[in-house]
Amino acid sequence: VPKPDRLDRLLKSGFGTYPGRKRGTVHPQTVSFPCPACQRDVDLGERGLGSLFRNLTLERVVERYRQTINISAAIMCPFCKPPQLEATKGCTECKSSFCNECFKLYHPWGTQKAQHEPTPPTLTFRPKGLMCPEHKEEVTHYCKTCQRLVCQLCRVRRTHTSHKITPVLSAYQALREKLTKSLAYILSSQDTVQTQIAELEETVKHTEV
Repeated sequence: VPKPDRLDRLLKSGFGTYPGRKRGTVHPQTVSFPCPACQRDVDLGERGLGSLFRNLTLERVVERYRQTINISAAIMCPFCKPPQLEATKGCTECKSSFCNECFKLYHPWGTQKAQHEPTPPTLTFRPKGLMCPEHKEEVTHYCKTCQRLVCQLCRVRRTHTSHKITPVLSAYQALREKLTKSLAYILSSQDTVQTQIAELEETVKHTEV
């Protein structure tokens, strides 16, 4: 578990990257993040927390937490005839919330919509995964040639005909393994590098004398 002083430093760093804050005469500074596993500081650069990727899973957890603490603000079913009933289910694919009866009505048995997975009702719907900005479909593969994520429609286009394409999970595992090996090498070489730096600094001191 990160130490309190490191957590405090991390929280303070968030204020420096908040998009609504005016920079004024404040000079950008490097922000470090305490790794919860090894307690080493991870350099996030001048952008700080703003340079990290969105965590969609964490966003969903936060959204559910907000719904829990705001139970008093009921979400009503927009498909009911007056009087409207309170929504009990949501649908990410339909991007709407439903009461029990309307959910059954708009997701009839034996149709493709019947395969939609119900979620808690909400007013803000986000995609389950990363979406293709061109076709609005969920990305399923990674094009090594273009170095970008692609969907099923992207794969059949002539643009990627002779390109090396692999499933997202395979690309993720390969990249994770590569990063793990690189990090292990860097950590194992850290002491050696620091020793060499100290020796160079000592040499510089003697040279200046």
